[in-house]
Amino acid sequence: MSRAATRRRFNLAVVAALAGCGRRNRKTIAVVPKANADLFFITVRTGAEGAARDLHVSLNWSGPDVETDYSRQIEIVDSMIARRVNALAISATDDRALVDPVERVIRAGIPVTIFDSAVNIDNYVSLIATDNHAAGCTAARRLAALLPGKSEIAMMMQKPGGVSTELRERGFEETIRQECPRLAIVARQYGMGDRARSMAVAENILAAHPGLAGIFASSEACSIGAIRAIRSRGLSGRVKLITFDVSDIHVEALRDGTADVMLVQDAYRIGYQAVKSLAMKLAGQSPSRRLDIPARVVTKASLNLPDVQALLKPALAAK
Repeated sequence: MSRAATRRRFNLAVVAALAGCGRRNRKTIAVVPKANADLFFITVRTGAEGAARDLHVSLNWSGPDVETDYSRQIEIVDSMIARRVNALAISATDDRALVDPVERVIRAGIPVTIFDSAVNIDNYVSLIATDNHAAGCTAARRLAALLPGKSEIAMMMQKPGGVSTELRERGFEETIRQECPRLAIVARQYGMGDRARSMAVAENILAAHPGLAGIFASSEACSIGAIRAIRSRGLSGRVKLITFDVSDIHVEALRDGTADVMLVQDAYRIGYQAVKSLAMKLAGQSPSRRLDIPARVVTKASLNLPDVQALLKPALAAK
């Protein structure tokens, strides 16, 4: 049986188990992202909505405007308890600050799935995320392959407390240290999830290190800031750049040579599987405890491949 057929059969079993309550009493699954505006989470929402349609559950999507606003995320999580949602999926803005709020959800009898970025608890239903540490290791190896000689490089980081980006950054730094001793990381700075601040950070790094040969940008905002800074200083093609996530700006940079490699998460699948895991739990089934989804390496040469285009434009792909 094909994977697609298996998936359809599995979804039908979940739907059948949930259908007894009828449309009026549909189960409600809340999804709380780190931020509403990031393109990554916009695509996660598309996947979550796709799963809600397929599995006949209701979706309540609500998140803070920016990733650094963990106090707003806590307010949203607490409001979901008051609304008596049936289940909750969350991407934690801070792995420590969200512990107590998420524990309150679980004590209220609401099952929780963690997606994208973990929170420091163990009693969740599923953890669904990109294999971020492996992605950071891949970024290090790709940058090393672009820099055959002894070189200075920099890391543009997202923010403290975000597990997903911290894992990428740790994987990158460990791999450089263990496998690429000829590369020296001479700067590490946070962009705090903001494009303008990330551009200023990149400008400062490039000014302080005129011989810089490469940059790894660990997030969407960091990547866009790095792209803009490299262009503004006329360094496209001279400073090698590994980006993370995807936007029109990322793709244009890959096409014109400002970026060399783009690491892309399957955001649609993450959103879909987060909702599906909770629909299964509510139907009395046992979803996988953990799902690690590899990031896709995209270069200018592979940009137009059908499977890459389906990843970049998931709304157009059959799921």
